Amino acid sequence: MTGGLDVVGRTFRVTKGASFEAAHFMGHKPEGHPYKHVHGHSFRVEATVAGTLKAGEEWVEDFADLKRAIEDVAGELDHRLLNEIDGLEVPTLERLCVWIAARLGARVTGLVAVEVSRPSLDERCRLEL
Repeated sequence: MTGGLDVVGRTFRVTKGASFEAAHFMGHKPEGHPYKHVHGHSFRVEATVAGTLKAGEEWVEDFADLKRAIEDVAGELDHRLLNEIDGLEVPTLERLCVWIAARLGARVTGLVAVEVSRPSLDERCRLEL
């Protein structure tokens, strides 16, 4: 116990986020649909990791490591046309969550959720893993 706070055996969820700018379109939509033509958004992605602290551990996940992982993935999307990225030919928030989770899952132990949002539109999608 450090400072009277016993964290061993407790389960925690920690979240780190990153932002990116990207464009997309929904070409299959009918003419006149607002998403048919290329347009851009400011996106925010957040990754949540869960774990139970064991004796001798300091934290569930080192925020510096989580930051590197999420910023690397956001960097793959930043200033890109999402439709041109393999797997994102129809770049919905749902597909972005799955795509990002697949990239992060290989690097981040204990990943339990990925959330992608467009803050200016007050829209978000959360994938629970």
